[in-house]
Amino acid sequence: MAKKNTIFSFFVRIWFTAKMAAHGILSKPLRSALTILGVAIGVASVVSLMGIGEGARQAVVEQFKSLGSNVITVKAHDPSVEFKPEEANELVERVDGLEIASPVVQTKTIMKWKRARGKVNVLGVNDEFPKIRDHKLLSGHFFTDLHVKQRSPVVVLGYNMGVNLLSGRSPVGRSIYLNGESYRIIGVLEKKGSGKADGIDDKIVIPYTSAQKIAEKRTVDEIWGKAGSKEEADLSVVQLGRIMKRKLGIDQSAPTPVSGNGNQNEGGDKPTSPNPSPNPNPKPKPSKPKLPGTGEDLVSITSLNQLVEEADKANRVMTLLLGGIAAVSLLVGGLGIMNIMLVAVTERTEEIGVRRALGAKQGDLLFQFILEALYVSIIGCIAGIVAGIWGMKVFASYGFETAINLKAIKVATVVALTSGLLFGVYPAISASSVPPVEALRRQ
Repeated sequence: MAKKNTIFSFFVRIWFTAKMAAHGILSKPLRSALTILGVAIGVASVVSLMGIGEGARQAVVEQFKSLGSNVITVKAHDPSVEFKPEEANELVERVDGLEIASPVVQTKTIMKWKRARGKVNVLGVNDEFPKIRDHKLLSGHFFTDLHVKQRSPVVVLGYNMGVNLLSGRSPVGRSIYLNGESYRIIGVLEKKGSGKADGIDDKIVIPYTSAQKIAEKRTVDEIWGKAGSKEEADLSVVQLGRIMKRKLGIDQSAPTPVSGNGNQNEGGDKPTSPNPSPNPNPKPKPSKPKLPGTGEDLVSITSLNQLVEEADKANRVMTLLLGGIAAVSLLVGGLGIMNIMLVAVTERTEEIGVRRALGAKQGDLLFQFILEALYVSIIGCIAGIVAGIWGMKVFASYGFETAINLKAIKVATVVALTSGLLFGVYPAISASSVPPVEALRRQ
């Protein structure tokens, strides 16, 4: 029985102390509201700014992911470097991790549809494009290898092009004019979204052989390939780098390409030719072309997986910096809690003395003032989360990419409650340490 009375008495003391803590906050509504506002501003700043940073990170990562997984691009950046279309198949045979590849021609031309005319972006690829870029078709079908070989006048439209052509109806089977020649529409690609997949929604895709005809060139500027996995993509980049160095004459230790008579020059040895050079004193050769990391970029070999990782890391750092800046507001809110609690201790010495004289223990007063600090922190935290989410919606209405960051909400909540607890401990100790007689005498 005595044990039950002790437990009952304990809960009664806690309940009474909690009520006294709530009364202490409500007795000074304006001062408490300003303290809550300080905490709410700190939490809202963390939630909204980290939400904006997370939204930007996700948008950038999605843009790269929309280009396809395990995709590798080999691109020439100088007119002196060009690729033959057949090199795409050669790279697939020479590079272990590379499964498929496509020559790429990007150009612009005049498109005529009924009475409308305008310049459009043209993408010339082979039949492997949907697999390389992980891009499905909305309607119709993609062109085949036979279309590529025969330079067939067929076209697959990007989503926006296909939807706008007939106001939402499928344009498959219709014809458009490109560069004065009639092209039959055989398919429409699925939507990727604004700014994604290099703007494919606003492009038209044709066989690269037809694109070469429009661009009036026999070579291509890019080759796109796809590896079987992330690890194979990384290995393929290394192998492609060596192949490009040989192609540009940079790797002197590597075997040179096979000559016309089938002889191969090994490890920089002079070619076995019966006729010596007619010019014994040749002029100095120009500087050798350079690859990325050595100066001027003639050829870039890029794994889109690496771009995704780098963009993800960069944006995570930005998000953390934004969160760190906003966390200063939380510190200010915590200092506000300490300030208001210290003032409360000074003003409520009579109440403290009376409670101690009536039998309140030091632990009861300590618990009461800590609860007051936690009440302020909890209310400010809830208000801050609501305000932060509302702030993100406001930013989103102005075109910013935002995303609710649950981790930011958790961090802001923990920091706010912890700061409320820590900054409320010292005032609570000060209040509980005042002797009853001294507290009453001060009044």
